[in-house]
Amino acid sequence: MPDISLRFNRDMLVVSSPVENVLARQGVDMRRDLPYLSLIEPEGLADALRLDLLAGAQCLVMPTESLTPARLAQISSADRGSSIARALFDLVRELKPQHIFAEVGSCGLPLDASSKASLNEHRGQYVRAARDLSPLGIDAVLLSGFSRITELKCALMGFSQVLDVPLFASIDIDGAGNLAASGETLEEAFLSMADLGAAVGGFATSAPAEVASALVRRARAAVDLPLMVQLVVGSQSDRVGAPSAYASPDAMVTAAAHLHAAGAQFVRAAGKSTPAYTGALAAAVTGLDVLDR
Repeated sequence: MPDISLRFNRDMLVVSSPVENVLARQGVDMRRDLPYLSLIEPEGLADALRLDLLAGAQCLVMPTESLTPARLAQISSADRGSSIARALFDLVRELKPQHIFAEVGSCGLPLDASSKASLNEHRGQYVRAARDLSPLGIDAVLLSGFSRITELKCALMGFSQVLDVPLFASIDIDGAGNLAASGETLEEAFLSMADLGAAVGGFATSAPAEVASALVRRARAAVDLPLMVQLVVGSQSDRVGAPSAYASPDAMVTAAAHLHAAGAQFVRAAGKSTPAYTGALAAAVTGLDVLDR
């Protein structure tokens, strides 16, 4: 597979959506059943991943979001991270995507930013996840779902200590550009990403396309990094009863045009998305190059 870094600031690329949504429609709880699906019954998982690949995603994401020991301990698998990661990588590699990403989310432990012990504990969680991924031939790691800058810093430091692959860093923000849990700003987060060696800076938002594109422009003004945007499907209506900005896959076509004009490179349908959303993004951005500043 080609080095993903050779494509930075060149062609727009689509990242596959979370596979949990397809499996949930089949009555499968991905978070609970990850060890079983990856090690014993991988066929259903492979089929779900294949749908996004067929929809046009160039970057296929391994469902390793829960790979930190603390998250694996919740499903009695704290010592199985390496075998789960290997099984998932082998499964994704068989599908022959252009690029393989491993997604890792927050470890979920309480974090005291004033405590060195707490910070070391958090960083250690990501070091162990990185070690589980290190023997594999992944193209990049997507650190996603972070809502506090300090925790994102721990993740970036932990992974950069072990792995020499591009790190994509993504924060969860609202329409005003503030992090979901802390109220810190988009600019503060992106400056931290750049300082700690992230190769790509990104954010996830349920804000409408016009707002999301304005946030991209703010990020581009703050740092000189390729940018990734995750458009969250369904979360607005879940929170406040208002219609989702991305109620149908067709909305992704308009959103992709706005994001291209703003200078984003990587796009992903997240939240309660399906392969149809991925297909809409792929149809909209295929053949487009990233706009120069």
